[in-house]
Amino acid sequence: MAIIKKQREGIENILKESLRNKFKKHNPEPAAMPFHTRLLGQDRMALFSFIHSLNTNFGTAIFEPVALELAKTNFKAADKQVAAGIQISEGAQREIQNIIDELSAANIKPNKIEEIRRIRKVCQTGKMRKVKLTKIDVYLENTNGEKFVFDIKTAKPNKGGFKEFKRTLLEWTAAVFAENPKAKVNTLVAIPYNPYAPKPYSRWTMAGMLDLPNELKVAEEFWDFLGGAGTYQDLLDCFEKVGIELRDEIDNYFKKYNK
Repeated sequence: MAIIKKQREGIENILKESLRNKFKKHNPEPAAMPFHTRLLGQDRMALFSFIHSLNTNFGTAIFEPVALELAKTNFKAADKQVAAGIQISEGAQREIQNIIDELSAANIKPNKIEEIRRIRKVCQTGKMRKVKLTKIDVYLENTNGEKFVFDIKTAKPNKGGFKEFKRTLLEWTAAVFAENPKAKVNTLVAIPYNPYAPKPYSRWTMAGMLDLPNELKVAEEFWDFLGGAGTYQDLLDCFEKVGIELRDEIDNYFKKYNK
């Protein structure tokens, strides 16, 4: 079993607290949908609204704290919503744009090792420019000082957003190097589950921008990286267990809409 008892209890508490807080704070959308409501019923429409609302903050409310609970026993440092840095050199900014342009034109293939080398080479070149970067969703550091920083994305990210995903990863790298040019940093996109299961995740749409082996972790790859082999399956069991325990609370919440 990958998830130890203490971690399991922590994860289950995160899930229970998150769901109960959602019950307290959630107000269904006031928009009138008379045809849908008469066809499906008010309780089902309330459930639809609740699930939609839950999905919008699933990453920050559930995935991020669960990731930290798993990682804190295997990494020296684990944190969420961390600032990558406050400045990037002019040289690094130019090099990042060059990389994006070359990838967009398909003049080069994604190569994380080469991209890191290029950014490191110019990370102190020119003036340092203050920047406001996307915050790191999950920040990890191992005992050797190597950093692993994740941008958690939805299960089916928009194809048009891959260029911005790549820019975020490159900017995080440049910001870390602005503070320490010799730092060891890995910047990655994490997708918590595979919506195509049991078929393999459709990665080809990202292939033109992301170095897939070095910049993307999906489902088992992400969770097992945090907690060890078998973590993903154990985690699904935790979610199922909490769902069963809270079944009556969930049913009672939606009964008030069954009128």
